[in-house]
Amino acid sequence: MKFKKTAINLETFYNNTAKLSDLPDYINRALEQAGEGNDIILTGKAPVWLYLKIAHALHGKARKLIYRSPVTGDVVIFNHNPM
Repeated sequence: MKFKKTAINLETFYNNTAKLSDLPDYINRALEQAGEGNDIILTGKAPVWLYLKIAHALHGKARKLIYRSPVTGDVVIFNHNPM
């Protein structure tokens, strides 16, 4: 079975400053882009709290979650199919 790989750039979710009051909208947007059971890559300049909340929201929805940065490269956050 082939899984879709989707990159979600969190920097595109807000203008200039991410706001906690907009968090439900950010989560909904990430869930829409992620779909169900896909490999998801989170990237983009964003506050750590936004990365953490989105990662938590995607747990149980994504098959695999990867954090991508120019400094670290790809870092697997979770993989529910490690084969």
